[in-house]
Amino acid sequence: MKKFGLALLYTATMALANPVVADVAAAQAAVAGDMKKLSFSEPQPVGDGVIVSFDGEQMNLSESNGKWRVVNFWATWCAPCRHEMPMLSQLQSDLGGEEFEVITIATSRNPPAKMKAFFDEIGVDNLPLHRDPKSYLARQIGVLGLPVTLILNPEGQEVARLTGDADWASDEAKAVIKALMSGS
Repeated sequence: MKKFGLALLYTATMALANPVVADVAAAQAAVAGDMKKLSFSEPQPVGDGVIVSFDGEQMNLSESNGKWRVVNFWATWCAPCRHEMPMLSQLQSDLGGEEFEVITIATSRNPPAKMKAFFDEIGVDNLPLHRDPKSYLARQIGVLGLPVTLILNPEGQEVARLTGDADWASDEAKAVIKALMSGS
């Protein structure tokens, strides 16, 4: 009877896990272009480091908001970040809504005034200006260079990571994100 119970538990666990595996498989199948740099992983925690909104409100990235999120770590002095940010803005315009959002986190010393000036200079007005002023969260989750972009599932867990800049407004990037979202 004990073996039957374990077999039933195993079968139930696999049945619940299969939709997630299918979503990742579909996303991996959609990988092309800049998205070839994207590495997928089993869902994993993103740490408990606090980030700060532009207005000074403290937030925890690991707290789920029920949306798929593309989370970009950047800095005002980062040239690839300057190149990539308008594409993240376009991704937010194209897919943002009840099921998806782009979040930006300036890590290290990035004064809010300089962050706002950076966004103004590159014409980005639809992305949030969050900060990780002491890089605590960035260090905790292994952000070793910039930019780094994570994809979080609706439970607030990292499922993919891309190091370096990428064309997040591309059809390839949207296909990956839509494939991940399709089973949730």
